[in-house]
Amino acid sequence: MVKESLPSWVHQDSDEGLVHVNVGGLKRSLCSSTLKKFPDTRLGKLLACDSEEDILQVCDDYDVQQKEFYFDRNPGLFPYVLHFYQTGKLHIMEELCVFSFSQEIEYWGINEFFLDSCCSYRYHDRKLESSRHRSWDDESDVSSIDTSVDEISDLNRDMQHFQEVRYGNIRKCLWLTLENPGYSIPSKLFSLISIGVVLTSIATMCINSIPEYQTFDSEGKLVEDPTMQALEVFCSCWFTFEVVTRLLLAPNRKKFFHHPLNIIDMVSVVPIYITLIFDLLVGSESELGDLGRLIQVFRLMRIFRVLKLARHSTGLRSLGATLRHSYREVGILLLYLAVGVSVFSGIAYTAEYEEDVGLDTIPACWWWGTVSMTTVGYGDVVPVTVAGKLAASGCILGGTLVVALPITIIFNKFSHFYRKQKALEASVRNNNRRKMRMS
Repeated sequence: MVKESLPSWVHQDSDEGLVHVNVGGLKRSLCSSTLKKFPDTRLGKLLACDSEEDILQVCDDYDVQQKEFYFDRNPGLFPYVLHFYQTGKLHIMEELCVFSFSQEIEYWGINEFFLDSCCSYRYHDRKLESSRHRSWDDESDVSSIDTSVDEISDLNRDMQHFQEVRYGNIRKCLWLTLENPGYSIPSKLFSLISIGVVLTSIATMCINSIPEYQTFDSEGKLVEDPTMQALEVFCSCWFTFEVVTRLLLAPNRKKFFHHPLNIIDMVSVVPIYITLIFDLLVGSESELGDLGRLIQVFRLMRIFRVLKLARHSTGLRSLGATLRHSYREVGILLLYLAVGVSVFSGIAYTAEYEEDVGLDTIPACWWWGTVSMTTVGYGDVVPVTVAGKLAASGCILGGTLVVALPITIIFNKFSHFYRKQKALEASVRNNNRRKMRMS
């Protein structure tokens, strides 16, 4: 942590202590108050140095008389670093090599997330394009992304919270292991185990529904297979362990209960204990009537466990984010479909209501119009008159055009959120590698 009192080597001839640096011959002075805002960067770590040995761990040389720090780096790129300390944002010029710039900001301990939105897309796009022609490390997986200041600040606040609690580093490592499958090898193993448990749970539920695997007692009541029951108990214990562990390690409990993935986890666990309580206190489902059907609904809610795979799949998380941020486009799509269904179902009713083909009511025509306009075409109800067939043709063609209109917008948003999610995962992974190299 940065000290509140300034070290002795800081010039205090003004209200704010000055730190003098020499980067490849380029001399500049920075206020210590500015460096305190970024304590994890290389220049920010100078304020935590107590001795000359500590200083030489951060810079290449130190002039005791001038109290000047020397860094053997490219002086042409240092103005971009200075601009970052002044504004809190990184900018990159068009003529700069993205790989050279990436190595430079990594040396100074500055994260790529601080790239401003005006430069972020161009930077990552050029980086990805260059990686197709030359070998680079895993950071080349990161493509274009619009930097979100809110997400960066939230992540920094979460990391800062772990520094303020007891056993913060251990809790932070465990939390990232549970939350980010690409954080480390243990996190990947944990993710694989969790995926295996989810698939086992779904397979168990499917097998229990197959008549060949069902057994009944002398009274005709369904008896659960002991092996399947043991697997279900194990899966339930694992899901409970996951939810409780994440809750205990969460840096922000309030935000934990509002996160969609955590809500899915709780929805997949809570029905287990509700049905268990009913079975223990009330009795079997066959003796409860309507209440028994309610318990069956809770049992069927176990199918939501398949949504737990979204925690370990970048594509599923991106799909959820796309739907959440595409409500306008989805609303327009539903509006178009509703108008088309209403128009063509009215035409079909007028043309077919005297024929005995199942289109004798407006609601029945709505069903036919929905199936036709979405190009599903069950074939359970078909028009027989010429006017009805023309209406069906218009309905099908109109549905094809209407459904295709917002698809491009939704797909572009999906691509954006997918790249964004990959960049977030890569940033956490690269930060971990950087800290391991520094330690």
